[in-house]
Amino acid sequence: MNVHVDWQNGMSFQGVSPTGFTVPLGTDAAFGGNNDGFKPMELMLISLAGCTGMDVISILMKKKQVVKMFRVNIEAQRGDEHPKVFKSIVIEYVFGGENLDAPAIERAVQLSEEKYCPAQAMLRHAVSISHKITIIDQT
Repeated sequence: MNVHVDWQNGMSFQGVSPTGFTVPLGTDAAFGGNNDGFKPMELMLISLAGCTGMDVISILMKKKQVVKMFRVNIEAQRGDEHPKVFKSIVIEYVFGGENLDAPAIERAVQLSEEKYCPAQAMLRHAVSISHKITIIDQT
């Protein structure tokens, strides 16, 4: 897989995927930016959320679970000193639906964590990752 980032101006960049999709990158004015795009560390967390979210939904669809709402929330704590790496990450999976099977949901999250999500597999070598599951019955 090859991606690239093109400098636009100032501290503004544009990331380009192999499929041609683009994503704006920027930073705060305090760092010379214009707040005109995602900060790179934000994208890292969005990638993690997307990776595990796609795994979990795919598994639950195969298990015939009727999920009507799904969100992956991530809360990350960063160090105070440069390079200000993530010190801890909490992934919260929030499900809404009718008659959702809690053990099926727990297993889907476990499979993503332990087997399928490469973003989680890479990051867990560098940072503590914990998980929470919230199920909202919408019957």
